[in-house]
Amino acid sequence: MATADLLLHPVRMRILQALFDADPLTTGQLRERIPDIAPATMYRQIAVLAEAGVLEVAEERRVRGTTERSYRVRKEEAVVDPAARAAMTLAEHRRAYTTFAASLMGDFDRYLAHENADPHADGVVYRQAAVWLSDEEFAAMVEEIERAVVSRMGNAREGRIRRVVSLVVVPDEPGTEADTEPGG
Repeated sequence: MATADLLLHPVRMRILQALFDADPLTTGQLRERIPDIAPATMYRQIAVLAEAGVLEVAEERRVRGTTERSYRVRKEEAVVDPAARAAMTLAEHRRAYTTFAASLMGDFDRYLAHENADPHADGVVYRQAAVWLSDEEFAAMVEEIERAVVSRMGNAREGRIRRVVSLVVVPDEPGTEADTEPGG
């Protein structure tokens, strides 16, 4: 498993998002999907992810005297290790969340930049809700959400649109419990 610093780097996060639930892609194909990243930066960040074991080479082939590699995400390695997450300082969490939120904004801006973008017709959803849950109920809810998403990964076929699902869960206040006393 990786660290937050490794995965929540803005360019590396975009590379991983482009590769999640996709067929293996070459660096050239990744550059087509995210053309605003400079080629040298793309190659360097792919190398960092591959060296860390987050990306693996799915295929190598000779093309005009050079080796072209196709990469895929090792999903079990593309997760921040729970111990590493627990050891993060508040400042590190803030930086990681800021990178994540900026990435979401960038994804949405790139979507809106398409001339045929239609958020209503395309089913764009951004929603927030407050729920009161015990730690056990919360863990069960997160597991249900993950199961629902994971069970639909790999469904690429005609008539389907690739949609990116992101999840953020933040307590309203640390350790706040409902007041269960009458009149409270």
